[in-house]
Amino acid sequence: MILGAGQQQQELTGIAGWAADVIEAMGAVGVGLLIALENLFPPLPSEVILPLAGFTASEGRVNVIAVIVGATLGSLLGALALYGLGAWLGHERACRLADRIPLVDTAELDRATSWFADHGGKAVLFGRVVPVVRSLVSVPAGIERMPLPRFCLYTVIGSGVWNTLFVIVGYVLGAKWQRAEQFANWATWAVLVLAVLWIVKFVVTRTRRRRAGSHA
Repeated sequence: MILGAGQQQQELTGIAGWAADVIEAMGAVGVGLLIALENLFPPLPSEVILPLAGFTASEGRVNVIAVIVGATLGSLLGALALYGLGAWLGHERACRLADRIPLVDTAELDRATSWFADHGGKAVLFGRVVPVVRSLVSVPAGIERMPLPRFCLYTVIGSGVWNTLFVIVGYVLGAKWQRAEQFANWATWAVLVLAVLWIVKFVVTRTRRRRAGSHA
């Protein structure tokens, strides 16, 4: 597909070309559909879809606010599908499946489940800005039956921030929207560094508490 870009035209192929066809045909609804599919199939990259949608909006062929709303509703729809999968799976069935997977310890799954019960809100909120994680985090949320209104709220906030950021980047970059992938890499690394720092802080705090309790 060929997209006009002022004085420049760009031929898109592969996933970008297919996404451009969907957006061209369906507008903001198409963006929402693509992002819903991205939640279910992580190899379909929102880092391509969202800036492309922003670029299309910059040319006046779709409303940028409608694109952001459509993308966020698509994120919620895809997340709810995976939440439903987790709720259907349940903790006991997940443990039975874990027993059949080599090198997976059911005790580790129990500990992860316990952690998610305490920190699931943060995981859902901040996980929305981490590739692959933003899709998979909906499954343990469903397994643990996180209250649906809270799950939806965290999903909309986290996904809304991510979607808005990359749609605006594509809108501002215009014909150079593909450079947004570099920005995505920086954003991902920043989030991962913050996540590692938070985990280190959590472990250090927990270790200090245990030592203090043993000396009490």
